[in-house]
Amino acid sequence: MKDINFNNKKFLLIENSENGTVNSETVFEYKQDGNLVTADYSGGSIRYGKIIAHLNNNKLLMLYQCLTNDNQLKAGKAIADITFTKKEKIKLTLNWEWLNEENEKGTSEYIEC
Repeated sequence: MKDINFNNKKFLLIENSENGTVNSETVFEYKQDGNLVTADYSGGSIRYGKIIAHLNNNKLLMLYQCLTNDNQLKAGKAIADITFTKKEKIKLTLNWEWLNEENEKGTSEYIEC
């Protein structure tokens, strides 16, 4: 697999499970330092969110937290599979889980814009 660079890249949602919180108006702004990948996100239903992740080959091992516009504080974990589009844009496919009493799970897809 080729080198993956998340630094200064923005991502938008393609598809999300029904129980997901982000929507097509949420923008993710990534930074990278070696295998440390972070992102700030906001927009749509999200007032502010933060991701911290470990880049491991073609996967991101992620922890995330956010405050929604209706003042819900949420946190979760995910494993993101990294692939590339024909136009060499990064695509992330996440299998995620909320860290709450219900431990709801879902999937979502994001694309570099």
